[in-house]
Order: sequence, then C-alpha cells, then structure tokens
Amino acid sequence: MIMHAENSEIQEALADICAEAAAFFAPSSPLKEAVKHGGRPFEFRKQQSEMAEAVANALQSGENLCVEAPTGIGKSFAYLVPSILFAVKQKLPVLITTETINLQEQLIEKDIPILRKLLGIDFAAALAKGRSNYTCKRRLSIASGGAAFDLVPNTAVLSEIERISKWADKSPDGSLSGVDFRISQQAWSSVCCEGGNCAGPKCGQFRECFYWKARREWDKADILIANHALFFTDLKIKQNEEKLETLLPAYSAVIIDEAHTLEDNAAEYMGLNISSSSMHYFLSRLYNPENGKGLLVRKGEKILELRKKVAGLIDKSRAFFALFDNILLEQDDSVLRLRQPPAVPDIISQDLDKLASMIDEYARDDEGDKDFKIELASHSERARAFCEGIYQFLGMSLDEHVYWIEKETQRISLYAAPLNVSEILGKYLFSGKFPVILTSATLTVNKNLAYFKERTGFRGGPEKILDTPFNYKEQAAIYISKHMPEPNETGYLDAAVSEIEKYIKMTHGKAFVLFTSYQMLKSCAEILQGFFDEFGINLLVQGEDLTRSAMLNRFKEDTNSVIFGTTSFWTGVDVPGEALSNVIITKLPFSVPSHPLITARSERIEREGRSSFMHYSLPEAVLRFRQGTGRLIRSSNDRGIIVILDRRIISKKYGRTFLNSIPECKVNIC
Repeated sequence: MIMHAENSEIQEALADICAEAAAFFAPSSPLKEAVKHGGRPFEFRKQQSEMAEAVANALQSGENLCVEAPTGIGKSFAYLVPSILFAVKQKLPVLITTETINLQEQLIEKDIPILRKLLGIDFAAALAKGRSNYTCKRRLSIASGGAAFDLVPNTAVLSEIERISKWADKSPDGSLSGVDFRISQQAWSSVCCEGGNCAGPKCGQFRECFYWKARREWDKADILIANHALFFTDLKIKQNEEKLETLLPAYSAVIIDEAHTLEDNAAEYMGLNISSSSMHYFLSRLYNPENGKGLLVRKGEKILELRKKVAGLIDKSRAFFALFDNILLEQDDSVLRLRQPPAVPDIISQDLDKLASMIDEYARDDEGDKDFKIELASHSERARAFCEGIYQFLGMSLDEHVYWIEKETQRISLYAAPLNVSEILGKYLFSGKFPVILTSATLTVNKNLAYFKERTGFRGGPEKILDTPFNYKEQAAIYISKHMPEPNETGYLDAAVSEIEKYIKMTHGKAFVLFTSYQMLKSCAEILQGFFDEFGINLLVQGEDLTRSAMLNRFKEDTNSVIFGTTSFWTGVDVPGEALSNVIITKLPFSVPSHPLITARSERIEREGRSSFMHYSLPEAVLRFRQGTGRLIRSSNDRGIIVILDRRIISKKYGRTFLNSIPECKVNIC
C-alpha cells in the first residue's frame, strides 16, 4: 500500500477526495455547465458516479483498482476528477497512460480544459512524449550546415532539413505532431532529440531546448498524460539496478486507460527488437561508403581507421542478417520461432564492441568540436547496445522469453518477448508502491475479469464491472447467417461476398466490414468493387491510398460509404451517429496460432495442464470480438445492426461465450 506524505494537513485533505468526487458527479453536478465550455449536455449517469467513487477510494486508500467502464459512461471524467483532487493535495502528479494518440489529445485538449473551468481548482496538466518526438535545436543547426562535420547521411533529405528548420523557428514546442508536411524518417532522425547525444544542462541550447522545456512542464504538472510505449519503456529502465536516467518524473499514482492492451504492450516494450534496417541506418550515420557522407567524414589517420571499421561492419551486418534471411527461406516462411540458440556465427558483436572502443579513444584524443564529441559518444553507446542485444539474442540468455525471426518487406528483425508478463507486472507495477488503476471498455470475458487478471498479474485491490448506459435491446440487433459454410470450408468466400452485399443493401452503406486477414479483405474488395460502383457506394479499402485517419474522415463525410478494415479498425475507432449503422464481422477474430508469441503462450498454458484454447485463444478472440462489435453503439442516439458471418458462433459450444460477453440485444438467426 502506498505511503502518503506524512504531513497531517495532506492526510486530512486526502480524506475529502471521496466526498468531493461524489458531489461533483451527483445529479446537481457542476457538469451541467460543461456544455458552455464545449462539453456534452449533462445527464446523470450512475455508472460514472460509481467509477469516480471507486477511483477516489483507491487513490485515498493506496489500493489498486481494475474497472471495466463501457462506452458512454464518461470514464475519462470519472478518473480525471479524483485524480486532479488527489494530485493537488498529494503534491505529486498522477500519471495517465493511454494506447492511442486520439485519447491523449482528447484528454489534454478537451476534457482537462473543461474540468479546469468546472472544478475551480488551480492545477497543471502536461502531455509527455518520448525524446524522439522533439526537435533538437543543436542537432538541427548541425544538420543545416552549422558545424564542421556532417550529421546527415543522405543529401537527398537536405531540403527536408531546411523545411524543418523554418518550421522549428515558429513552432511553440518543436514536436513532430505539429509538423503539417511529410517528413522522411531519415530527415527526422537527423534532427530529433536522442538520449545518447543529449548534453543536458551543459548544452548551449539547454534553456531553449524543446525537450527540456517540456520536461520542466512535466515536473510542474499535477496530471501527466503519456502513452503506453513511454510508460513501459520507463518501467523497464526502473527494473535496472544501475542508476539510469528515468524517462518520467516521480508520480503518486498511475491510471492506465485502454488497459485491454496491457499484456501486449508490456511484452513489446519490455522485450528485445533488433532489425537490419536500424543497424544499417546506425552505421550509415557514422559513415556511408556509397555516398561518402556521415559523421566521420573529416581528415586524419584515426578517422580513416574508423571509416574502414564502419565500412567493414556494414558488410558484416548485411552478411549477418542474410544468414537469418536464409533460415527463413529454407523454412519457406516469413516468421520463425527459435527454440534453441540459432546456428548463426556471431560475426558482428565483437566488431561493434571494438568500434565503440575506437570511438571512445578518438573522442578522448580529439580536442575539437564539443558537439562532434557528443555525437560520437551517442554512437559509441548505441554500438554497445546493439552488441549486448545480439549477444542476448544469439545466446537466448533472457529467461522466460520467446525468440523469433521475422521478415517484413526487406527488413529482418530479431525479437525476444517476455512470457511472464504477469509476474513482471505483479512485481514492478502492482507491488503497492503507488496505486494503479486499470480501465477499459473491454476487459471481461463471460462478464468476469478472471482472464484479464491472470494475463496481467493484477492484484492488490478491488475490481468493478459497470453496466452499459445504452439500451442495446432497442438500439442494436444481431444478424447471424446460419447457412454460411465455416471459414475453412469450400465456398466460404463466395458466401461471404453474397452476405456482405445483402447487408450493405439493408443500410445502403454506412458500414464497417471487419476482416481478420488482409488477403480475404483484398479478395472481397476486388470481387465487390463492381457492386459498390453500381449502387453508388464509396468503398474505402485499408492498405490502399489513404491512411487510417484519412479513411475515417472520408467515411464520416460520405455517410453512405463503407470501410473494409483489418486489425486497426477493430478497436480505437469512434464514429457516433448515422454514418456507422452496420458492423459486419466476417470471421470470429481468433489469432493466427502459428505466430511464435501466440504459440509460446499457448505451450506455457498446456504445460500447466490446462487447455490453451479455452484459457487463451478463446478469451483473446472474445475480447477482440467485443472491441469490433463495440464500434456500433457510441451514444444513446445510435441505432444499427451487427452482422456475424461466422456460424461457429451458433454451431460450436464455445460460440455462446462470444454472445454472453456483449450486451444483451435481439438476435436474428437467418
């Protein structure tokens, strides 16, 4: 349990949080004034009041809390209000971390400004982003030609650098999200802030540095908004017993919104990932033999030795990753799990370590440019990080990890992800050092939290499952096609095409058609394009010309349009109103069982004497199913249909679990 500050005045102040939060969400709530400040018209929602009270109790008592908060209850206000009250009185910030940028922007740009006016409390809020989101003024000056060395490995991006420089002169925060023109990764990597080459207070640009200005705002904030990537990277650093610089300031409590992604985010950001492209880009920034550009382009014998070392490493790096590419070719697959250390000779890590030592030695002897030395130190640190990662991967030395190779276009990636996420989070997150509050609209399977708790290690506090505020019996209807072949049977694709036509006609567009594979999406799109043209319905296909956000904007503008989408459209998409009146689920969203991480998790469950299907594959599919069907009803005025083209939902015994896990509504089997 968290130890609050010993000051008796703070203790007394904390005791009032529950009462103040309850009063704020009572029928006479100040939220009645929210509409004057751009908020929604107020209506008392008992679920919102219940959640706010539960969050206040958890913060006051120092307990953890897990709460499923369905769409429409106003969960962001329900955790923000007690968090603001707690942070101001505790005199330490509350950290709120989310999965999506959309929610971060909603919190910082809309919800918090409204609450600042309604609460009558003086508090500060800030958005925390990773270093690489900010322009580094020192590096931008260097990249623009303001130094005696070359920071840009490719002259083709110099025009982009010039444009970034003009933009940065006018930008209030130097953040990538504020750039309104297209920037290549190469250009941004040449000018962004990086931990290894940041001189901190010793930098001549420190007082005007975008990143450190933001950090100073974080330090003053009562409410700090971050994303899961930054939060879990910071948590990984805090596991290290060495005194490393943490990414986030100290906080008194954590609210994890969109917590349904907790296990996968923890596995991704607390694991290992080394790619051929990141290695090549790192080396090319030092010296690119193909165009003679790079940091090491200057005179001197030792520099020539360094360039020769880098050129040799570029060749060895290509050869090293080609060995893994050959393994994939032999297996005729793009993803391969490693069950024992790969029979790949380590032809690179010794040279990387030697490169780091040579850089360090050169920097010690060089009496030249301080900025040049800073860049060298950064590359030395990066070389050693690559060296350590390769050593860990080839020796498979990380306990309780699954290892695999993956090829995406021309990039080869080496992955290691922890299998014991629940143990890690139990030790480092739910240990009682500070209250942790988890919330999402989709955490339960069969209306209980047992599966979610098992996968994430949640403990140390109560759990709460709130009812939906919507009347699904009146607002939604489910249609299940009983005559469909099963997905693995002959004729399934043709039958699915026919059913999609039928139900698109019913609502004249206004639909999401959700797929579990891009291959089936493309096939259906090609077959159905003529149908959509004939009926004057605009078909928007994921993976074609438009980005996800551009597709959504077009969809909202043209209320008769249809989106064909895969994974990213099953969750995190909010389209209230008539524009989305029809959600078609082509298949129950079971994960591909052959992916190494899925296989390893399943095997772990089987070793424990349990069914991996019942205890992993099925619950995961149910949660994704809930996220997909949850796109339809986003407000009390929404009406529509959910179409399920997978008859396993009625022909298999486990199908009832899917239907039991969503709000009760009329089911039509036809």
